[in-house]
Amino acid sequence: MIIGVPKEIKNNENRVAVTPAGITEFRKHGHTVYVQTDAGKGSGFTDSQYTEAGAIILSSIEEVYAIAEMIIKVKEPIASEYNLIKENQLLFTYFHFASSEPLTQAMIARKAICLAYETVEKSDRSLPLLIPMSEVAGRMAVQEGAKYLEKPMGGFGILLGGVAGVKPANVLVLGGGIVGTQAAKMAAGLGANVTIADINLQRLRYLEDIMPANVDTVISNEYNIRDLIKSTNLIIGGVLIPGAKAPSLITRDMLKLMKPGTVMVDVAIDQGGCFETSHATTHEDPIYEVDGVVHYCVANMPGAVPYTSTLALTNATLPYALLLADKGWQAACQSNEELKKGLNIVKGNIVFKGVSDAWKLPYTDVNSIF
Repeated sequence: MIIGVPKEIKNNENRVAVTPAGITEFRKHGHTVYVQTDAGKGSGFTDSQYTEAGAIILSSIEEVYAIAEMIIKVKEPIASEYNLIKENQLLFTYFHFASSEPLTQAMIARKAICLAYETVEKSDRSLPLLIPMSEVAGRMAVQEGAKYLEKPMGGFGILLGGVAGVKPANVLVLGGGIVGTQAAKMAAGLGANVTIADINLQRLRYLEDIMPANVDTVISNEYNIRDLIKSTNLIIGGVLIPGAKAPSLITRDMLKLMKPGTVMVDVAIDQGGCFETSHATTHEDPIYEVDGVVHYCVANMPGAVPYTSTLALTNATLPYALLLADKGWQAACQSNEELKKGLNIVKGNIVFKGVSDAWKLPYTDVNSIF
């Protein structure tokens, strides 16, 4: 198969979808890989490393899209890429369709095969291609939250871990999944008082067992959230409904219950956000304020630590990408239920229910497309 790796062009996105090590593996399987020049530069990989591994370097993104049967990316295509996508071309990347109707409509119109990292799902309901970036984003959420709690950054002016004789900050983590678990570990490690809220009592029992003494757990409901936010300094939103729009757990009217300078980090922003007042921001312009509350809603948080993120992501994606290249998308998805669940839009048809529900568009059963 002919594989294309374009340079990511989303704001401050420095990750790359395939490393030189990945190129070597594709070449061992007999595939041809074209990489756009400087695609790996932000992650610390040079064009010469790619060519030594067996890739062919192309100078423009247009050339990469034009020649490739499968495009492997990190982030969803942006508007300037839409017209480069060919009918029947396979795109393997993060899409998060439920947060963007224009992207959804564009991919329907292009009649491409859109296989989304975030909905590839194992039999145990885990999301193997979302987990590594959720780990990075969960840990980063605490770093960023601690920074924006500083007074010059607009925050309340509290040190997350406090000092002798001064109480630490209170951190509320919404969601006890991968993001929430990593965020709680980081915040607890810095000495904050942490509360994890989740609707799954079994998950809370597990977290209660493994977390240090400065982490508490509570059932997530509106009453408890309204009560907790009155004394919380940092709120991290990490709820996820795979492939669907995230629920709004904190509404606009709740902001008035918070202390001025409270910071909210919405890690669920790729799926529409779990705060009603959230809208996507960039690394270049990461925050805004609503009713005295600082919102950090960067949609590609792991892009700020591209070396770590690229290696973590490609460790997970490469086996699936090789399967797609070796068998073609149809045979690969027919033989692998995990990959089949990654199909979101195929030749103009929405085949993932969460996407059709998000925009009230027609749904086609995925099994009918083979």
